[in-house]
Amino acid sequence: MQHLLALLTWLAFPLYVWQGLGVRRRTTRMLPARGPVLHEIPGQAPAFALLVLGDSSAASVGIEQSQHGLAAQLAGLIAGRTGRSVHWRAAGFNSATSGQIRDYVLPNLSAEPWTHIVLAIGTNDTKNFHAVPRFKKEFGGLLYALRAKWPEARVVWSPVLEFTRAPAMPPLLGKILEIRATRMNRMGERLCNEPGAIAAARLPITNPEAGFASDGFHASEAGYRAWAEHLVEFVLSDERSSPV
Repeated sequence: MQHLLALLTWLAFPLYVWQGLGVRRRTTRMLPARGPVLHEIPGQAPAFALLVLGDSSAASVGIEQSQHGLAAQLAGLIAGRTGRSVHWRAAGFNSATSGQIRDYVLPNLSAEPWTHIVLAIGTNDTKNFHAVPRFKKEFGGLLYALRAKWPEARVVWSPVLEFTRAPAMPPLLGKILEIRATRMNRMGERLCNEPGAIAAARLPITNPEAGFASDGFHASEAGYRAWAEHLVEFVLSDERSSPV
């Protein structure tokens, strides 16, 4: 059934292009948030070293200040729950795909001893109509490259969000992309199992009006907060520290 639905999305490709161009014309391109992309929260030892890597979501596009973005809020939650210090970095790039992160970003990241890596990637692979075999090669290669560079880090992937919940998406376009996102997420979950990464549950979007920025596509401050609260459970699931 899923293969048939995927085939239908290819047949609907001209409609996707037409509606997609309309969304692009109506949507203001937002810049990454201002503020630090690496920071330290004081606390007890041993410290967490958190890298949030990926597309515009990792760059906190959609909000003004990086302190309210995904990486900073996730780091704050980790520090609050464990009492430990957190050294964090956000490495996010507008419109980045899995292959671009693998080929151009990862080789240029210094080999700092990250203990936890959160991946926010896959939305642009889906939006750009990448085929599942291409995603398998590029996202799978990214996972193996991360494991080779940081063999002991806990890697958590946040799956592609629900396109039908984004206010900027026309209903039919959202449904087309959602079919493709479902297949991408299933492949991503399979790939995470091979190098020992963790595929988080999909973020439930219960309040799109508050959770999305003014462009109707990226997260708002409240959206990033909800996202961080969702992901912290997967980041800390191997920790036994009691909340402070």
